[in-house]
Amino acid sequence: MAAFSVATLLPLPLLLLAATHGGLYGVAALVYLTVFTAMMDKLLPKNWRNRNPSAEFPASEGLALVLGVAHIWMVIAAIFLIGGGAVTGIDAVIAALAFGYWFGHVSHPNAHELIHRSDKQARQLGRLVYISMLFGHHASAHPKVHHFHVATDLDPNSARAGEGFYRFALRAWTGSFWAGLRAEHRDLRRAGRSPFSTPYFGYIAGAGLILLIAYAIAGWRGVAVHLGISAFFQMQILLSDYVQHYGLRRGIAGNGRYEPVGPQHSWNSPHAVTGALMLNAPRHSDHHMHPMRPFPALQLDDAVMPILPYSLPVMATIAMVPTWWRRIMDPRVMSWDHSGAAFDYGYGEEEPA
Repeated sequence: MAAFSVATLLPLPLLLLAATHGGLYGVAALVYLTVFTAMMDKLLPKNWRNRNPSAEFPASEGLALVLGVAHIWMVIAAIFLIGGGAVTGIDAVIAALAFGYWFGHVSHPNAHELIHRSDKQARQLGRLVYISMLFGHHASAHPKVHHFHVATDLDPNSARAGEGFYRFALRAWTGSFWAGLRAEHRDLRRAGRSPFSTPYFGYIAGAGLILLIAYAIAGWRGVAVHLGISAFFQMQILLSDYVQHYGLRRGIAGNGRYEPVGPQHSWNSPHAVTGALMLNAPRHSDHHMHPMRPFPALQLDDAVMPILPYSLPVMATIAMVPTWWRRIMDPRVMSWDHSGAAFDYGYGEEEPA
């Protein structure tokens, strides 16, 4: 837990200094979350250690709550300081990028952890994190669509083989929004409740409220800053989904249904620093097989799980250059394609060189 706590909480004072003083503080915050993390992942031994999956980790619950509350305060700080003009010009851009990286690399994995908790208040905090980033529907679409249909064409957030990131991002954002809404309406019908009880009203109202707060704090500049950071946050979520499920598909079982989700249906990463910063989110296969398992107990086994050649953030960067991405990943997809489905580039994109 010390590694998780240090990796996730250390950037906070740097971010605040970046938003108040700019200069080297902003550079230090951004470098810590990008270049330094990638460099340490390269230098340190990979973390293949698996803790007892039956053990309890009460400290992880406390850290998740601290990070959830810290996120809300950091959103307000970003609007007040960057939107309010405490830093300007290139210093403001660097500070906004640093905040966005922390939200995407720490707040998202933590909110993801919270929305899978059995405790209602923890789930509400996770939803609030996504709402504050104008992405509230993810709190419905992720557990009710993605986890049920992962590694099939029924899941908007499972990238197909040969599909470039930008095409995927548009399809995944809109597809998950509507699929999550349909899933909520289905559950409300089964419970005999009105469709007007859907949490989507809260997601949309909450997004409007945070934008009003941004305007009240720092005017249109505050709104622009928050829209920019939120867009960057959402792009990082879509990149994570793209990388972690690219090209992997579940086969059809003898009963005509999709086979159960297995370790071969998600890409994973054993990199130590990224794992600590992202609360073990790169151990993605085990999360899909055991969604309620706390993040310190997630398992990793390269004998049965596809492993990315580089850390998750590095692979996300590569994914933004589609031909480079396909040159690295398509051969790996073919070697892990246990579904028996033909490897296909038929999504309107050219084959990679």
